[in-house]
Amino acid sequence: MLPDQELVLRLVMAALLGSVIGIERERLAWVAGLRTHMLVCVGACLTMIVSAYGFSATLGTHIILDPSRVAAQVVSGIGFLGAGSIILRNEVVKGLTTAASLWTVAAVGLAVGGGLYVAAAAATLIILVILAGLKPLEERYLKRRHPAELHLQASRGIMSFGLLEQALGWRASSVKQLLVRSSETTEQDEVVITLDKLSPKDVDEVIGCLEKLPSLSNVKRVQA
Repeated sequence: MLPDQELVLRLVMAALLGSVIGIERERLAWVAGLRTHMLVCVGACLTMIVSAYGFSATLGTHIILDPSRVAAQVVSGIGFLGAGSIILRNEVVKGLTTAASLWTVAAVGLAVGGGLYVAAAAATLIILVILAGLKPLEERYLKRRHPAELHLQASRGIMSFGLLEQALGWRASSVKQLLVRSSETTEQDEVVITLDKLSPKDVDEVIGCLEKLPSLSNVKRVQA
């Protein structure tokens, strides 16, 4: 069994490391903030301590315990808490990063409870860099991506998602909506393709792929 000082040290260290991640989430006003992350980290740490040392008194010649069994439940159990921070708002999923931070903070708590101080501290630093350091780079990248609409004409009845997948390849996943209107005066269908957020270069590549099809014509870009 560990000395009492060591037990307290591990719990306090778990609380401190959890608070570092929690402060970053609190700064962005997420529901799972400082206290939540601290509680998760301390709880995971205590679970690991109990799993590793809490049953030492029952061990005997014919009794063998697996110290990883109790701690392993934290990995799956924390998913219920993470799911509570995920919401759907205006067809956009929010809170996945916070749920992931709760899961990784639980892993940090397990590492501290197991006495892996260097690993726990290094993981906390890496998590903080991912959450706070990469945020400006991610926002800068997303600002370059905008939804767009493509208007074009196609031979009667030929336009379909299958044709787009054949023409665009992996870029077809960026097609959010496809509208086809039959014209009463010509043998051409009026087609509107709504693209998800793409960079100008990606949109130009999509237009280039569509223009190569002989059944399509007058491909024009309209900013959505």
